Amino acid sequence: MEKIIIGNFKMNTKPSEFKSYAMTLATKTKGTKNDVIVCVPYTHLETAKEILTESVVEFGAQNISEEIKGAFTGEISAEMIKDLGATYTIIGHSERRAKFRETDRLVNKKIKTALANGLKVVICVGETLQTRQNKQASAFVKKQLDDVLKGIYENELDSVVIAYEPIWAVGTGKVATPKDIQKMVELIRKEIENLYSEKAGKNINVVYGGSINLSNYKKIISIDQINGALIGGACLDVDGFSAICRENY
Repeated sequence: MEKIIIGNFKMNTKPSEFKSYAMTLATKTKGTKNDVIVCVPYTHLETAKEILTESVVEFGAQNISEEIKGAFTGEISAEMIKDLGATYTIIGHSERRAKFRETDRLVNKKIKTALANGLKVVICVGETLQTRQNKQASAFVKKQLDDVLKGIYENELDSVVIAYEPIWAVGTGKVATPKDIQKMVELIRKEIENLYSEKAGKNINVVYGGSINLSNYKKIISIDQINGALIGGACLDVDGFSAICRENY
């Protein structure tokens, strides 16, 4: 079964380093039936366009401005990203929420801006360790979904990927158990069904993110109702990432 494999480079690699990475990735992913996306720093997008456009690898940004254009020094708009050939953007990553104080309301606005400009979005949701220990993870993620999808129409969900990334597992080496992941994926699908329709809940793409690597990816991606993975640090190793992308799931 085809899967969605997303590499999130975060603030890693220089543009000069990414060129050789992209050339290797384009070569090593030839023939894969999986959907492969790399979300890179803004500085890498021109190189991604040059090298990856004719490959099976799609590329995107890790964030966008909620504004369309104007006097917003230092910001990058969805229109700019789209013009460089990008097809995706990550929105609401836990690091953006924690370090840059992005709220669900802001995430919702960014999603609308991205979709209006023809970008597909990877929407991140997930709970803190304290929230999980307090047995409030389900309610927390439900509310995140309700808030970030407010005003998004069902037909727009074709351009949406929901990434469940428990905050306590991002970059920590800790991974949620398969049972916990499956339970949360089922909850996400049920909430999409409640918000939209049974068909929407069944068809929405849901991936998992949080300390995925070469030693655990098969176990995670084989979990029932998981459509793929959002991979952080492990995607920086082009050989390892390519192996994950080529896997016949």
